Amino acid sequence: MKGEAGHMLHNEKSKQEGHIWGSMRRTAFILGSGLLSFVAFWNSVTWHLQRFWGASGYFWQAQWERLLTTFEGKEWILFFIGAIQVPCLFFWSFNGLLLVVDTTGKPNFISRYRIQIGKNEPVDPVKLRQSIRTVLFNQCMVSFPMVVFLYPFLEWWGDPCRRELPTFHWFLLELAIFTLIEEVLFYYSHRLLHHPTFYKKIHKKHHEWTAPIGVISLYAHPIEHVVSNMLPAIVGPLVMGSHLSSITVWFSLALIITTISHCGYHLPFLPSPEFHDYHHLKFNQCYGVLGVLDHLHGTDIMFKQTKAYERHVLLLGFTPLSESIPDSPKRIE
Repeated sequence: MKGEAGHMLHNEKSKQEGHIWGSMRRTAFILGSGLLSFVAFWNSVTWHLQRFWGASGYFWQAQWERLLTTFEGKEWILFFIGAIQVPCLFFWSFNGLLLVVDTTGKPNFISRYRIQIGKNEPVDPVKLRQSIRTVLFNQCMVSFPMVVFLYPFLEWWGDPCRRELPTFHWFLLELAIFTLIEEVLFYYSHRLLHHPTFYKKIHKKHHEWTAPIGVISLYAHPIEHVVSNMLPAIVGPLVMGSHLSSITVWFSLALIITTISHCGYHLPFLPSPEFHDYHHLKFNQCYGVLGVLDHLHGTDIMFKQTKAYERHVLLLGFTPLSESIPDSPKRIE
């Protein structure tokens, strides 16, 4: 009897081990297939983009060399245009469109995507004018001098106006590194500014807007603007010794993305602003840009329990997520 029981136990243990190994093989197969598919897809996408980049590369290289000839001996002016004027043009063009919606509530096909229903309908004109003055001060008196001061360091490190434009793959690598550096520096500097010592005197200014709009992405105390807005964006190009073309694209993208994060509208086919909008609403959640460090540090736990988290996706249709995933009805005491 003991022998039979032992034999049965051995068979059961063998079956369990076989089941575990089978599960592991299936998991490895699925993960491996998924990884191979992703790599093949990524290589296909980058190959086609590289072909496009290469086909148009001669054109852009010729235009760049023409600019270098025009500004020969005055490359600092070219740097000023690419690193300051072009990104600012994108920032104010995009925010100009959003301000029309913020101040008039029209057109309805944009205002219907408002995240915090009933807020800023329309925006307070006095508060808005004050905010725009602060944004202009930060750009003119903080951002411009910092970028100008950056030029000699970049010139010493690798000359941002060198003749050869970066390759497509190098440009993608730079963007990835810029994004990671920004995530780390912004997350920790932002959390530091929420410390009681700094919050009341510095960061509270930015949080006057519990329902943010696009233009207030740069509405901040000058110290915050240096530490939390400018440095996270500048350090990447400085570390990489980037070309002016990469810097122009990166600064422009950074300004557009932070505008979207603050705009207050969850628009179709654009990155979701729910994450940072929730931060302005609750103050002590969602400190980062990508959300990676918030996940690691547990500073998004409350956010993950909300409808806003369910809505934190790329909207691929035209039905506002506030309609398809509405907030739970408030309990009546």
